This record gives sequence, structure tokens and C-alpha cells, in this order.
Amino acid sequence: MRVVMAALLASLFFLGTAWALTIKDRYYQAENAYAALKKNPKHQKYRDKWLACIEKYKLVQRLDPDGPWAAAGFYKAGLLYLELYQRSRLGADQQEAVDLFQRIIQKYPNSRYTPKSRDQLSRLGKPVVSPNTAAAAKQLEHAHAAYDRLSASANRQKYRDQWQRGIDLFQKAYQTDPKGPYAAECLYMTAVLYRGLSKASHRTDDGDAAVDYFRRVQREFANSTYAAKAADDLKPGGGAGRARAASAARPSPAGNSADPLAELIAQSGKPSAKASPGKTGNGPSGSKLVTVQDLRVWSNPKYTRVVVDADQETPFTHRLLKKDPSINKPPRLYLELSRSRLGKNIDKLVPINDNLLIDARAGQYTNDSVRIVVDIKSFKNYKIFSLKNPFRIVMDVWGVDTTGKPSTKQLASIPPPQSTGKLPPGAIARQLALGVSRIIIDPGHGGKDYGAPGYAKNVHEKNVVLQIAKRLARKVERELKCDAILTRSTDRYLTLEERTAIANTQNADLFISIHTNAVRNSQAYGIETYFLNLATDDDAIRVAARENATSAKNISDLESILNDLMQNAKINESSRLATMVQESMCTHLKKGYGDIRNKGVKQAPFYVLLGAQMPAILVETAFISNPRECRRLTSAKYQEDVCDGIIRGIRTYIKDTLPTAFADPPRATKRRG
Repeated sequence: MRVVMAALLASLFFLGTAWALTIKDRYYQAENAYAALKKNPKHQKYRDKWLACIEKYKLVQRLDPDGPWAAAGFYKAGLLYLELYQRSRLGADQQEAVDLFQRIIQKYPNSRYTPKSRDQLSRLGKPVVSPNTAAAAKQLEHAHAAYDRLSASANRQKYRDQWQRGIDLFQKAYQTDPKGPYAAECLYMTAVLYRGLSKASHRTDDGDAAVDYFRRVQREFANSTYAAKAADDLKPGGGAGRARAASAARPSPAGNSADPLAELIAQSGKPSAKASPGKTGNGPSGSKLVTVQDLRVWSNPKYTRVVVDADQETPFTHRLLKKDPSINKPPRLYLELSRSRLGKNIDKLVPINDNLLIDARAGQYTNDSVRIVVDIKSFKNYKIFSLKNPFRIVMDVWGVDTTGKPSTKQLASIPPPQSTGKLPPGAIARQLALGVSRIIIDPGHGGKDYGAPGYAKNVHEKNVVLQIAKRLARKVERELKCDAILTRSTDRYLTLEERTAIANTQNADLFISIHTNAVRNSQAYGIETYFLNLATDDDAIRVAARENATSAKNISDLESILNDLMQNAKINESSRLATMVQESMCTHLKKGYGDIRNKGVKQAPFYVLLGAQMPAILVETAFISNPRECRRLTSAKYQEDVCDGIIRGIRTYIKDTLPTAFADPPRATKRRG
């Protein structure tokens, strides 16, 4: 008993001593630990010894973030990270030092450690801070406070809105300074909250969202320590993996009649197979082979798109084989699908035989692999990528332009031609419109794909956008004197990759995809226009997920292939076209309607725009889920006014590029006889 009492008294004495430590004592405790480490070469070989010292310095700031020793704690922690970097050569260690120095400058501008931190950043060749970093730091503190309250209350954890509030706060902090020193932490904490929410909600889409954010941390902040944490969470035994497995094992909640889009937006897919040699995605489960169901081809002399349809996702590789004169073989591009078999009804040979390709053929290469071979006459470039729901692989091949169509620079130098009286009406305008003689108008959805349901009964996006597209086509031909081609003129289903292929094979000069927006909040309203690029915010990801009929997780997978596609996409021109169409639509509609909200130009990875060889935009004309805007969208007058706004934007785009595009041609003078 005396031994137990003695041990208890010793423990109480130790705790009392620990509680009695001042912040200054804590700082010198860290200094002593560092001095001991410097005297022990053996310990200096171990990473955990360095991190233990660093944590002691960081604890000084955490215990008294506004006190006189806080900046000193951060600064010494930064210096230790730099020392650790010299040994580890891990970029994450250097980045942690940079983050700490930047935090000192923002949070403690009057500290004597601020100029020292600036000097350290200058030596490292790193920027000091962005103007938004201070605001992001404050928002991050609020977010952590909300997270602490949630973690401490089992009752709060029962309610989705409590989790969502924390998620929103961390996302707001991230969006304030997406490249700043707090950005990785914000994304990581967003993932942590989604992981917790998935355990409470038992919803697969919440678990997928957690995985998505952990992956974003790894992708966008690869040199951050949060990337390493995210990697641990993504391991099969990690928190994200357990949460996703648990939610997938439970039945999904019944559909919500008040939220008809929830099921579509929450659809999840498997991780994508990478279209690179030697890299594979997840294969089919068990021993079942994937069936290659179809081989679809669209082609013209300078462009071909081949789409391989399969009933499940499977790993694949591709390779370009050079010409082999010894066996009379032309250059070949082949795609090999693992664990696959050919479907019974697939066309094994699709003849093409134009200036670019000879044919595309499919064969059972081995007992469990399928090979697709494209025989090439001549080509300039190619790209291969996969899409989801259903799984298909897209092969784009580009050749040298043999059409003789003049370039933009050539057209800009051509003076207005003299009228000879022999040209048909509008022909001169077509010649002068910077080569914009043909515009593809793409009414979204169609057939079995109804698109977003309207607020009013029996109103569906596929029907509304077809009506708008037909009106727009008439105006393009009548007012811009350009050819207008509809990807669909009836209620029929088209795959997203087929729409882009139509635009490319028709040698279109502009691509306009027409849609209506929708969210679960019926009060949301406004107009926005998109062009192809990486998603910039969660709203853009949501819209892309809905229009792609896929999950938000798949959007992050899609972003990984966009860098390879950027050189083929007219990103700058698309951005300019989107800006002009968006502004002209909103300006025009405000003259006749109240409550017109300009939601601006945004960017996101849309399947329908992938591989487009011309400026391409996607217009969200209004929110079909909003009662007022749903009524407007079914009104012929509003549809006409929307089209007028789009036409004005296209006209502005053309004139901005070539001011003489719509100038009246000089009149022919009569000859005196």
C-alpha cells in the first residue's frame, strides 16, 4: 500500500510540475532537447528524434498562440525542419519550414522573427505570402474550433448539418488562399470530416468524398506532410478505406423524392485505369473477364476518334509501333485490355481508309486479353484516356491538316473581297468571320438520359435544351450567316464522346453545348458558362459530375489526364468565348427580366468537351430546379432571349478577333458604257 501511495504521490508531483511550467519554460525545454540532439550523432540519424524536438517548439505556439514566445517556437521549428531536410532530402520537410516562416510573417508581423523569416524564404527562393493568407489563417482557426466542438459532442455528430458546417468552414478557408501555407491542411481536414460523416451517415458518396479529398492533398500538395498523412489514410487499413468499405457494405438510403438529383450526383465509380504503358487501374473483381462490347469510330481526313466500350473497368496499356518495311507493316497504334474477351456481336474490323488511317480492328490477343489495333497512314499526335459509367476507352488520333483551310493569322491579313455579284447571299460574311463558318450546337442529354428534372411536373432538361438549341441554330444561320449543325435534332441518346467527335469530324469552328443547371436547393438561381479545364471549386465539380453522369470522385480521376489534353484544347479561346457569351447573355436578359444573377465564367473537366479541336463552351442557361427559372425555361420568349444573348456573345467574339468580320462589303460600281 505504501508503494502504491508513493507512486501516486510521485505521479501527482510530476503532473503538478508539468502544469506549473510556463510558456518560457516550455521553450527552454525544447532548447535543451535540441542541444541534447546536437550532442548525440547517433540520434541525429533518426527522423523521429528530430520530429520530437520540432513538436516541442510547435507546442510553445499552440499553448499560447498570441504570446511573446509563439513566433520563436515557430521559427525554431522551421529551422529544425531545414536541418532535417539537409539529411532527408524530402521536399515535404523543406515545405514545412516554408509554411512555418510564412505563418510567422502573417500572424506575427511585428515580431523580431518576421524579418528573419523573410530572409529564410529569400534564401530558399520562396514567395513570402499571398495577401489572402491572413484571412485564411483566421478562417482556419474558426474551422478548427467548430471541429473541436463537433468532436466533443456525440449528440452533434448525429446531425449531417453539423458535419457539413465544419466541411464548409474548412473549404472556405481553402478557397480564400488555395496556394497558401494553410491550403493542404484545409483539404486534409475536409477529408477527415467527410470520413467521419460517412461513418455516421452510412452513405457511400460521403466515403468517396473523403477519398477524393485525400487524393487531392496528395496531388496538389505532394511536398506537404499532409500528403503523407493522406497516403496513410488511403491505405487499405487506413481511416478512409475503412469508412468507404463500411458505407459500401451497408444498403444505400432510399431515394429522396425532394432531392431527385441526389442519387445521380452521388453515383460512385471505381478508380480509373491510367492510359499509360505499364500503368493499370483496378481490374474486374474475381475471375470474371471483362467483355469488350463495341468498337465505334468517327473519322475525317485529319482526325479520328475510336471508342472501345466494355462492360466493366479493366487495366489497359497502349503503344505506338513504328513502320516496319521488312514485313510491309504501316505504323500501328495498339491498345491492350487485360482480363478481357471479345463480345460475340462486335465488329472486329472497321474500315476507315482516309488520309489518316487505314482501319481499326479488334482481336482476342491471348485467352484473357483483347488488343485493338489502328493502322496508320500518317499522323501528327494521339491521346488515349478512359471515361466512366459506363467504362470506355477513347483513342484520339490527329493528322496534318490537308483541307487547305486558312489559319487565323492568314485570314486576319486578307482584305475584304470585292463583290462580284456571283456569290450567294451571306457568302462574304462566311468568308470574313475568321473561319467561323460552322458552329456545332449540342443540346445536352436526350433519349434515356432525361437530364435534370424541372421544378414543375413533367419538365425535363433534355426537352428544354433541345428547344433552345433549335432556336439558336436558326439564329446562327439567319443572323451570323454561319452553318449550324445540331448534334441531335430529336429526342435521341448520344454518348458524350460522340458529341465531341461530331464537332471534330464536321470541321466545326465553335462548339456550344446547351444545358440547364440544378441543385437540391430550389432557391438557387442564375446563369453560368463553362470551358474545359481543371475544376476550380466544389460547385464546378458538382456541375461537372452531374453533366458527366458520374461521381465527384471520378472528376478528380479525370483531372489527372487533362494536362495531356491541354495542348489539343483551345483553352484560351474557349475562355474568351465563354466570357463574351456569359456577359452578353446576362446583360441582354437583365433588360427584360428581374432577378438575373450572373454566376460568372467557370472551368471544369466536362467529358463532352474533351478533345474538342475548336473553342468549346458549355452554357448553363438557368436553374431548372428553381420555380421562377423553370417557368422561364419553358417560355418561348425566354428561350428566344437566351438565344439572342448567346448570338450577341458569339458575334462579339468574332468581331474581337477580326474587327472587319461583319463589315458591309464595298458595293460594286457600275461601269459606264
